[in-house]
Amino acid sequence: MSVLAGRDPHREHLDHRRPDQGLAAYRTDVTEPDAFLGVDLGIANIATTSDGVKHAGNALNAVRHRNRELRRRLQAKRTTSARRLLKRRRRKEARQARDINHVISKSIVTEAERTGRGIALEDLRGIRDRVRLRKPQRVTLHSRSFHQLGSFVAHKAARAGVALVYVVPRFTSQGCSACGHVDKRNRPDQEAFACTSCGFAEHADVNAARNIASRGVAGWAAVNQPHAA
Repeated sequence: MSVLAGRDPHREHLDHRRPDQGLAAYRTDVTEPDAFLGVDLGIANIATTSDGVKHAGNALNAVRHRNRELRRRLQAKRTTSARRLLKRRRRKEARQARDINHVISKSIVTEAERTGRGIALEDLRGIRDRVRLRKPQRVTLHSRSFHQLGSFVAHKAARAGVALVYVVPRFTSQGCSACGHVDKRNRPDQEAFACTSCGFAEHADVNAARNIASRGVAGWAAVNQPHAA
């Protein structure tokens, strides 16, 4: 788990590492967050916040699907003109993804700043190894610029002085954000979450984002504990 806090006019960085927990902190001069806005990243919804806001990826996924079909046909031709068209398509798709990520990251940071909260994001390292998907979704996961979105959020959060925490996402999709019960049966399908212990029900992405927000609070508290008076 790592913690990033926003801008420091004196650029005084404090880095705390605990080998037993892999906890790292990058502290700067920011307003102490009242709470954390959790953000879950996914396929159907590019980003979902713990407030229930969903940033859908349908339009971008449709473009990528069309481009995959086009690439398959053009690659079979193996002509110079086909290669040029493929390159233009890739650049256009990258621009579209970048524009969408800018809009999403701005929305997330603006809401966190407005409400006096920090932002909790899932640590994306090893995401392709963690997620089991059908082949079309694996292609989307490979092409989706999750890391770019995370980078945009971090940059905008730093400029706004908003605390940013990265948390380990393990079991955030299976754990109940109401009672904490973890069970793979809590996920009857991709979109639904229904706790088999307490009966709590919510959209699966929103539930995961709430878990991420809770871990953000715990992570921030752990990092700040050595500096308590």
